[in-house]
Amino acid sequence: MPEESIDHINFEELNSKAISKPIVTHLYTADPSAHVFENKVYIYPSHDVDAGEAFDDLGSHFAMEDYHVFSMDSIEGNVKDHGIALHIDDVKWAEKQMWAPDANEKDGKYYLFFPAKDYEGIFRIGVAVSDLPYGPFIPQPNSIHGSFSIDPAVFKDDDGSYYMYFGGIWGGQLQRWRKGVFNADHPESPTAFLPEDNEPALLPFVAKMTDDLLQFDESPKEVEIVDENGDLLLAGDNDRRFFEAAWLHKYKGKYYFSYSTGDTHFICYAIGNNPYGPFTYSGRILNPVVGWTSHHSICEFKGKWYLFYHDSSLSKGVTHLRSVKIAEIKYNEDGTIQTLNPYN
Repeated sequence: MPEESIDHINFEELNSKAISKPIVTHLYTADPSAHVFENKVYIYPSHDVDAGEAFDDLGSHFAMEDYHVFSMDSIEGNVKDHGIALHIDDVKWAEKQMWAPDANEKDGKYYLFFPAKDYEGIFRIGVAVSDLPYGPFIPQPNSIHGSFSIDPAVFKDDDGSYYMYFGGIWGGQLQRWRKGVFNADHPESPTAFLPEDNEPALLPFVAKMTDDLLQFDESPKEVEIVDENGDLLLAGDNDRRFFEAAWLHKYKGKYYFSYSTGDTHFICYAIGNNPYGPFTYSGRILNPVVGWTSHHSICEFKGKWYLFYHDSSLSKGVTHLRSVKIAEIKYNEDGTIQTLNPYN
């Protein structure tokens, strides 16, 4: 449910129909990345605040400045807030807008991956490290060399390789990198440099990580999302093309790349045979929620699969004040995912 329709929402009625409730209510959280570490679910969301920034399509009102980490012993159990895990004041290269993060573990160390704007106003991706899954995390002095745009998601494959997926258009700046360098022209326009509707849509990127998970081990490659005929999705295919919120999980030997369509507010997915793709569009996981954005993660816990997502029902539709929710997802026999309606 995009923001323009919220004036007509009865939130009491809507919340009574919601398939799940906010799991954190003492502050606003969004963009949840969920992982199972030490037999617990750890959630790494962004932390929404009302910083008084003007609303615009560049996302200036998403002025987040720190991260909290949350954990759960069970999906139905209490959620523990472990407090501030990283603050932008501790990140030398970053000026503002600590957007959607992710995390992963290797050899007993925990790594927090996060985007932020540097002092030139360009989104980069950084890494911070901790001995504990909830931090505090110590940031590297510089962002990942060659990183750009937003929404890092780091997937660990069965062979121990780690891959980062990232990218987001409009305020996420992906369209400004079409020629391999940042295009700073028309800074007020979130849609400058987008492809025409009949051209292939902009694609997210993937890069294998170095053994220490601190850098890319290769130049980032585009992640192809194709239709049933093997053709790239077009920029005008707003109901299916990639916008932001990349995520990868593996189910029965297949790789599931999921993402948000942004201005049409769907969480969609595509299936491939290896972590680089191509991925064939396969359907929707989640229909639109209250609030403009939709951003998610998927993980397995105790034999069931769960979608972690957010909406703005707790803040009564305020786009930049969101709350994390959880819903079980189910697979059909052919491997497709049953679409969830957030409000029955």
